[in-house]
Amino acid sequence: MIVAFSIAGTPDESGSYAESVAEVVRIVRASGLPHETNSMFTNVEGEWDEVMAVVKRCVDAMTAHSPRVSLVVKADIRPGHTGMLESKVRRVEDLLDEG
Repeated sequence: MIVAFSIAGTPDESGSYAESVAEVVRIVRASGLPHETNSMFTNVEGEWDEVMAVVKRCVDAMTAHSPRVSLVVKADIRPGHTGMLESKVRRVEDLLDEG
């Protein structure tokens, strides 16, 4: 499965979420699962239990620093498929290259 999630706590005094988001990205990277982060979401690929465990660790880290946490999760659940984080994008890029 691929899970796209966005998590935010209380912004710092400048209104930024960057420091808390960086902590979440560190957790995702340490998981060893395939992942990517963009300006809106972090995508993680793996089995249900391992991906959801990463999301839970991220929520736990955020709640340790913030009295309120917002979490948005979108999942693409396709049992038996791996490597989809890269191959889905590659298929579209190949079509774009064809013109």
